Amino acid sequence: MNEKMIDLGNNRSIIRELFEFSKKRKQEIGAQNVFDFSIGNPSIPPAEQVTKVLIELLNEEDPCSLHGYTSAQGDIEVRKEIAEDLNRRYQTTYSENEIYMTCGAAASLCIVFRALVDSVKDEILAIAPYFTEYKVFVESTGATLKVVSADTTTFDLNIKELEKNITPNTKGIIINSPNNPSGVIIPEKTLQSLAKLLNKKQKEYQHPIYIISDEPYREIVYDHRVVPHIPSIYTNTIICYSYSKSLSLPGERIGYILVPNTIPNHQEIYAACIGAGRAYGYVCAPSLFQKMIVKCASLTSDMTIYEQNRNLLYEGLTKLGYECVYPQGAFYLFVKSLEPDANRFMERAKSFNIILVPSDSFGVKGYVRIAYCVSKDTIIRSLPQFEKLMKSY
Repeated sequence: MNEKMIDLGNNRSIIRELFEFSKKRKQEIGAQNVFDFSIGNPSIPPAEQVTKVLIELLNEEDPCSLHGYTSAQGDIEVRKEIAEDLNRRYQTTYSENEIYMTCGAAASLCIVFRALVDSVKDEILAIAPYFTEYKVFVESTGATLKVVSADTTTFDLNIKELEKNITPNTKGIIINSPNNPSGVIIPEKTLQSLAKLLNKKQKEYQHPIYIISDEPYREIVYDHRVVPHIPSIYTNTIICYSYSKSLSLPGERIGYILVPNTIPNHQEIYAACIGAGRAYGYVCAPSLFQKMIVKCASLTSDMTIYEQNRNLLYEGLTKLGYECVYPQGAFYLFVKSLEPDANRFMERAKSFNIILVPSDSFGVKGYVRIAYCVSKDTIIRSLPQFEKLMKSY
């Protein structure tokens, strides 16, 4: 047996553990009495067009074709539509030969890491706070995940600290904007500074250093902000995308990898992604949802609901005295713990039936993450409980 896999199987991520705890607690005292902010599970329905297209496909398409295999890298029609949608948005010249369909962003990331890593000496950098599963994904390839400490003043990229951590073994850097768990969008100016640094390091070490841009929250932005298109700023960028959040389809597992044609050896990297998908057994993403994306690639669910939730929760908690990072996107609120140990704070919150995720597994001490992709009613009814929690200190 692989002891590491046994350990992973027996010890779920803290997010999943809390999600399971919440389900059990709801059975004990009633769902209406538990305020579960643990998991990023969209609470708004998919766009109406999504359901309409799925019904049309099921009623009108030949079942054998509809549910049959597609090309390993995805059906050409959906890859063309995604490339054209990106070209309309970003004034690029992408083609279907740079899009690889996957089972969501997690599969996209795993495939890209496997495609890039070719030595146990290789290192992938993650900037705290970062999504907890990056470590699992990277280490499964044999590489090392190095964590760059957070700038807890702004939660922007810590460029100076990042430079200290780049070595000849650095293969790539994971960027997640809007960020899970902080909700911060990395400004274009910061990305330009990052590009300048990486170009300098590429020349110094005589090999590419890739940005792996994890973008499941790209469409969830507030206050008329814009998420920069990183390949337009830094050439060696690979994008991992998921429709889980933008179309509220997390359980359907559909997404893609973009290997932009601006990367000098993009055809070789694309081939490596196909090979990595083959090695993992990830060939052929769900065919029904590939066909749906053909007609829905440019759509999103109603993101204004998340913005209303953001405003309600941020204003409610800051009024009570909580210190919060102001979310510019995604659907998470990063809140400073009322004591240095975020795990102890999480446990005390449980006594008020508030389920929060401690920040330690995100690479930062002393915070908790609140996923506000819940009903407005849940947020309103939770605020008195947050007040009781505050008063308990």
